[in-house]
Amino acid sequence: MKKLQLFGAVPLLIFIMSLTFLSSCTDDDNDNENVSQTITESDKAALIFMLEEEKLARDTYAYLDGLWTINQFTNIMNSEQTHMNAVENLLIQYNLDYTILPVGEFENQDLQNLYNQFVIDGAINTTNALHIGATIEDLDIMDLQSNLDATTNSDVISVFEMLQCGSRNHLRSFVSTIEISGDTYVPQYLTQEEFNLIISGSHEQCN
Repeated sequence: MKKLQLFGAVPLLIFIMSLTFLSSCTDDDNDNENVSQTITESDKAALIFMLEEEKLARDTYAYLDGLWTINQFTNIMNSEQTHMNAVENLLIQYNLDYTILPVGEFENQDLQNLYNQFVIDGAINTTNALHIGATIEDLDIMDLQSNLDATTNSDVISVFEMLQCGSRNHLRSFVSTIEISGDTYVPQYLTQEEFNLIISGSHEQCN
């Protein structure tokens, strides 16, 4: 009898061990799915640069909003803060060091130079101010596309595509107001074909 009981226990023991092994494999698979994607040095540089470029837009629009009564500057300034928050969330998610300087100050010298010039030109008249708005969005779309072309990180792609969508809407808004005033905006960074394609499009939902 004892031999028969022992013999019957062996398959049961093997069955239990098999379940334990399968459970362990499933847990490992779930852990792998939760591991963050790789963030490259190129991605890090792109995120930090775009954080400052969105800040360039926010700070410039805040300045122009204080000079001229134009709804776009108030509304789009708030949108640019949302864009900054989206980029900052990724920097936090990947535990990357970054700095947000006070209004009107930038670590990137090219962006600092642009801001300094925008402040001077935008104070001249509303026409200049609106052209500056269109120029910023024009630049933003191109820089975002360059960074999108250089990354394979889906988190970065998702955020940059959302930002680019918003910039297309902003560009349409500025250009529409420029044209209503009887003036014309000539793209500074986009090709004429790319610009025309955006302007001919409808307002997009960017969430």
